Amino acid sequence: MTILQTIWWLLIGVLLTGYAVLDGFDLGAGFWHLFAKKDEDRRLFLNAIGPVWDGNEVWLLTGGGAMFAAFPPVYASVFSGMYLALMLVLFGLILRAVSIEFRSHLEDERWRRVWDVAFTVGTMIPALLFGVALGNVLAGMELAPNGDYLGGFFHLLNPYALLIGVLGLAMIVVHGGLYLAMKTEGDIAARIGGGVKIAWWVYLALFLVAGLVTFIFEPRMMQNFLYQPLLFLAPLGAMAAIVSLGVELRRGQITRAFVASALAIVGLMATAGASLFPNLVPSSDDFGLSLTLYNSSSSYNTLKVMLIIAVVFMPLVIGYTIWIYRTFRGKTTLVGAKY
Repeated sequence: MTILQTIWWLLIGVLLTGYAVLDGFDLGAGFWHLFAKKDEDRRLFLNAIGPVWDGNEVWLLTGGGAMFAAFPPVYASVFSGMYLALMLVLFGLILRAVSIEFRSHLEDERWRRVWDVAFTVGTMIPALLFGVALGNVLAGMELAPNGDYLGGFFHLLNPYALLIGVLGLAMIVVHGGLYLAMKTEGDIAARIGGGVKIAWWVYLALFLVAGLVTFIFEPRMMQNFLYQPLLFLAPLGAMAAIVSLGVELRRGQITRAFVASALAIVGLMATAGASLFPNLVPSSDDFGLSLTLYNSSSSYNTLKVMLIIAVVFMPLVIGYTIWIYRTFRGKTTLVGAKY
């Protein structure tokens, strides 16, 4: 295994983690959007994510493109094996975008309510299915010798994958609620904060249950941690961040709670990566058929050229992200509201 394979494994992990942190609160906002009492509140929520939601999706597109170029067999196996699920994710992302653009084209309450429901559906589908997909990869997939996925769609809806999916959904709901509470003020911020306090307990309980189930029923995932005890810093860090999130939330320190939520996501993604390395898609039946950094990467020259391109363009993506968040920092208002 060359250093380039490891670098690209880390870079893809950074891109997917960046997407989970940034677009995670956009998706989570969709949950709270449906339960807002007034149209003004829903417009406020959309204004809070309006300047950033489409830019945040760049991290997902870049991560998927990097996976395609750096580890093509993994891309082929995962995207073909989870084809229907990923089409549902794509449908959800398109529905979210259409809902944001269409809801204010008519000043009609029923029209707006339809698109409000569509917006929530379009955010919750990806939020759940991303976690289900990760759960399947963590537990291992039924692979043929050529790397093709042999199971069907309903095989993906196994109990462990659904548990990870629901955990991911709770994580995103909390993250989105904290973002909205941070960007609003007054009564609406207080109501969102109260709802997040309840959601936090669900998040914490699911994290503990998922950890216990993994330890008991997925011992293979624990092997890396047993060989390298320092890797336990990832799940312990995630746990500390989730607890800190709850503490700061009860102190009324919403910004600190949001930062803790982002760190928890980083810790959870790091935990997933640590449990998989050097595998990318483990085989559930014959571990020798697993897709790894060794047998799934592109050629050395391809990885080298891609790394040069990444060194040039990654700072542009990061710079744009920093600029857009600095430009639209502060509380959101309805002054000049678009939605």
